[in-house]
Amino acid sequence: MLTKRRNTPASTAVLNLIQESKIALSHAEIQERLAGLCDRVTIYRVLERLTEDGLIHKIINSDASLKYASCSNCDHSKSTEPAHNHVHFSCLKCKSVVCLENVQPEIILPEKYQLIEVNFTVSGICPNCQ
Repeated sequence: MLTKRRNTPASTAVLNLIQESKIALSHAEIQERLAGLCDRVTIYRVLERLTEDGLIHKIINSDASLKYASCSNCDHSKSTEPAHNHVHFSCLKCKSVVCLENVQPEIILPEKYQLIEVNFTVSGICPNCQ
């Protein structure tokens, strides 16, 4: 369920930064690009709120780092399915991470298993690095 929260300058700046970025951003990259607008703890809180509100989603990269991307085609209407069930591509050369919306993964679980969250990350070389 998406909730409406009060917009603060920090949440607006973080959301705009993530929405305008063509690649997923880490907490450190967000903090660096905000250039002192808010402290690191505030950024963590804002990222958690934006994730809970369904405006952004977390990506666990192949190197176990956490990045954040904007939700553009994420489907929050189906409460029984993950909203972010798309593939993420991690470039081994430039370290960028992007959402691949046009790739449809399929997961078939054994009986009595309930799918809560999916995190697909495919590693390789992006078109810009080839």
